[in-house]
Amino acid sequence: MAKKILIIDDDPVIVDYLETLFKDNGYETCSATSSMEGLEVLHRERPDLITLDLQMPGEWGPRFYRKLRQDKELKDIPVIVVTGIDGSHAIKDAVAFIQKPFDPDKLLGIVKKTIG
Repeated sequence: MAKKILIIDDDPVIVDYLETLFKDNGYETCSATSSMEGLEVLHRERPDLITLDLQMPGEWGPRFYRKLRQDKELKDIPVIVVTGIDGSHAIKDAVAFIQKPFDPDKLLGIVKKTIG
């Protein structure tokens, strides 16, 4: 069974790009355009990994991350921050911090190393 990646980003171009990138490399995807929607999708889909943008309307990515880490069942899901702002300090124990624009091969390498 393919590993599933939840993409949380408010930019539809980035979401489409990441969905295509991951699907072309054998992963299933699901997506959300806000932190609040991300929490709903997270509980419904139970992904193996999350890519998280930091700057989104409403609640920012760090708030989503704090809520994720408080959930006993979901707190161990690895998170890769993919963002256009310098916020590496915002989520200290993320698997990786990738600055937009990003190298797709580098991102895929991190994903494969993290979830196979």
